[in-house]
Amino acid sequence: MNLPNGFVRLGYRFLNVPIAMTESRPKSFLGPGKVVLLLLLGLLVYGITLIVLVPAGWLWQQASAQVQLPEQVRVQQVSGRLWDGAAGVVVAGFPARLEWQFGWPSLSGVTLPLQFSVSSSQSRVEGVARAGWQGNFEVSANGLIAVAEFEQLIRQSGGAMIEGTVSVDRFEMSWADGRLKSADGLGRWDGGRVTWPMGNQVGQAVFPPMQADLDTVDGGVSLVVAEQGASGPAADASILWDGMMELRVYKRMVDLAQQPWPDSARPGDVVFRVRQPLLPGGL
Repeated sequence: MNLPNGFVRLGYRFLNVPIAMTESRPKSFLGPGKVVLLLLLGLLVYGITLIVLVPAGWLWQQASAQVQLPEQVRVQQVSGRLWDGAAGVVVAGFPARLEWQFGWPSLSGVTLPLQFSVSSSQSRVEGVARAGWQGNFEVSANGLIAVAEFEQLIRQSGGAMIEGTVSVDRFEMSWADGRLKSADGLGRWDGGRVTWPMGNQVGQAVFPPMQADLDTVDGGVSLVVAEQGASGPAADASILWDGMMELRVYKRMVDLAQQPWPDSARPGDVVFRVRQPLLPGGL
């Protein structure tokens, strides 16, 4: 039988060409690239777990010897975790409670947010701090401060004592490249009795509602104290980038304190000025 010719008539043709059969070698599922990727993923998961679960008290015990705090600041009773915890602090003899909680990093802004609050028996300040990967830092806060809590410290420093509470409506500051970049804030006081030392006596007067505005100006940061709704400042303080502080008190403050002064002076005249270094190395 002539098979080739038969298959040709049926529509099939034998080709006198050998067909080479090749078999592909099986590839390994875990290549070098995948191994490196899995290792990096494992390190990332381990790092996140460590941050979330590590006890804050144990971590502070390990790091406290290397952390240089001011002499008037002491840290006590650290509890919780590094991700969200609390600590008792004593600042200049005043006990307070610090609480914090980290948020998830922002990939768009490349920042790590931290919510915090500082509270005492009568005062509380809370806000958010954000740290960037390039060293920039921002903080915003608001709160309520009971001045009576700090009466002893104010008396010791020879300052004026006000009654009531101070409302911090807005406080924002940012740093970049290791320097202060901007500052903005607003504080209000509802007014009341103010006392201050006058030699062996104590002066006193009833003040109207006052406010303090914090702002960034050419050359530094300024704090302006004025009567609410007034057209001019009663006092202002400027801290320059080189760390120099300048304080000015205007005739308006003398009038608010109901103290005698020559009638020839105008409300906007400076009656007291002092300039001295405040922050070595600058802002």
